[in-house]
Amino acid sequence: MFTPLSFRERVERTILPRVQTPAQYVGGELNAVVKSGDGLRGRMCLAFPDAYTIGMSHHGLQVLYAAMNRRADWACERVFSPGRDMETLLRQTGLPLWSLETFRPLRQFDIVGFSLQYELLATNVLTILDLGGIPLRSSERTGEDPLVIAGGPCAQNPEPLAEFVDLFVLGDGEESLPAVADAWLQVRAEGGTRQEQLARLAARFPYVYVPSLYQARVDAEGRPLPPVPIRPEARPVVEPAVLEDLEIFPLPTRPVVPHVAAVQDRITLEIMRGCPWRCRFCQSTTLKRPLRYRKVDTIVQAAWESYWATGYNEIGLLSLSTSDYPYFDELLDRLSAEFRPLGVSISVPSLRVNHQWRLLALQLGTERHSGLTLAPEAARDEMRRRIGKQITNDDLLEGCRQAFQRGFHRVKLYFMCGLPGETAQDLAGIVDLAEDIARLGQQIRGRAVTVVANVSNFIPKPHTPFQWHAMASREYLEQAHRLLRRRVRL
Repeated sequence: MFTPLSFRERVERTILPRVQTPAQYVGGELNAVVKSGDGLRGRMCLAFPDAYTIGMSHHGLQVLYAAMNRRADWACERVFSPGRDMETLLRQTGLPLWSLETFRPLRQFDIVGFSLQYELLATNVLTILDLGGIPLRSSERTGEDPLVIAGGPCAQNPEPLAEFVDLFVLGDGEESLPAVADAWLQVRAEGGTRQEQLARLAARFPYVYVPSLYQARVDAEGRPLPPVPIRPEARPVVEPAVLEDLEIFPLPTRPVVPHVAAVQDRITLEIMRGCPWRCRFCQSTTLKRPLRYRKVDTIVQAAWESYWATGYNEIGLLSLSTSDYPYFDELLDRLSAEFRPLGVSISVPSLRVNHQWRLLALQLGTERHSGLTLAPEAARDEMRRRIGKQITNDDLLEGCRQAFQRGFHRVKLYFMCGLPGETAQDLAGIVDLAEDIARLGQQIRGRAVTVVANVSNFIPKPHTPFQWHAMASREYLEQAHRLLRRRVRL
């Protein structure tokens, strides 16, 4: 029998005094939703397989948490990857990993759902399952175990985790996740083997992929081929769920406010989904089609509701390319007029240098937000054309010039190394472009400015034109990093 009070008391007595940042394991945050068992049909735990400080910054987690908890008949709770000290203590004491809201061990939920945002989280999925007392492999689970599901960008390439996940939900989750949750309770009540229950889910939803219903294949050289259905319920092609109209689904306006400093401590508002561009390296331009927008009034109203519910003093406008939002000027004017008198700043973390740029620095202001973040991805125009990034160095320099003239003094640049066809000149160009911007800022402002160039290793993504390119070798990437460090002169 699960008794949350006694379990929590044991955790607080034997575990929490011995770990770093214990506040990340206790729940009780502002806007967290705790439901008793009265009137509940099911319980779901959303598992973000990374640290609490990262997962609590993820907008998608807040969206799905709010979507499920709007339902009176479902309780949705959260769990994150524990730190190494916590993992060690859980294994030593034999205590299971628990949810934040009710301290319920993961194995006692109806559904455990993982958000797969990047490839390196795969091993954390296994850690959470193991610590939660859930059999690792789907084939080892029985009717007493939770349904283990997964979604997010990495679910579009599900085979690496196919043995461990019962089913993948592809595409937008706002409508598909509640539908799958309800259907699971129904098919489980109808009886049959677990495999039969999973097959009925696959037959019902075109966006559900159940790996155990397919036969994996490889060609003569060991390269993967499309899996073949082995049951009639399995579809030859699984299609992603698409939320056709963002306006019909409300933004989460009571996001959970973390106990400890998170990577992003601010209100996040998704203003559009999709991207009008077709960068060849970018998976999101394919996965997030079609392009959809929210109305300005909807966004401003959500900003007010979120402000009063959280007390945050920064509002972030979220999309793949925020400055391509068609009502960008109107939205920034409205938000600036209404929130800047309250000391609330507006941040635009995903910028493209375009016709909106000239007004951007003036509209954002520099009271507390004196930096801009740009993603040129490559440093030379030739490479940028090759990867489909339709901006030039002249565009970047002119945009930075205007930002410096309006008082901005920090620029963060995101690049990739290991791109197909990359040369030493492309790598050297990363440092050269960053230093050109630094010299430009010093010339305009009369003192040094801060320019940060973040360089990540390129990972070819499924469903992109570069998906068949091999990732650069470890030796090459280490050599590239050394070259970049030696190139720095300023």
